[in-house]
Amino acid sequence: MPRAQIKDEKTYQKLRDKGESKEKAARIANASAGSSRSSVGKKGGKSPSYDDWSKDDLVKRAREIGVKGRSTMTKAQLVKALRDH
Repeated sequence: MPRAQIKDEKTYQKLRDKGESKEKAARIANASAGSSRSSVGKKGGKSPSYDDWSKDDLVKRAREIGVKGRSTMTKAQLVKALRDH
């Protein structure tokens, strides 16, 4: 049954089946519903790699998006958590 907050249910379900979080799947599905999927894919890649960020910057970004346990994570764990969010 379609949900009101999900604009492209088919894309959402495919992303969830691949293991993406509910939040990430909803963001991508809703972004692709407003335009073509190819244009949404082209939007990324403008930010430097998380590997190049300082640990302090990674912790700040993790705080912004609500990653739990960020204060005890290593830099590698922060990078993984941000990429998987």
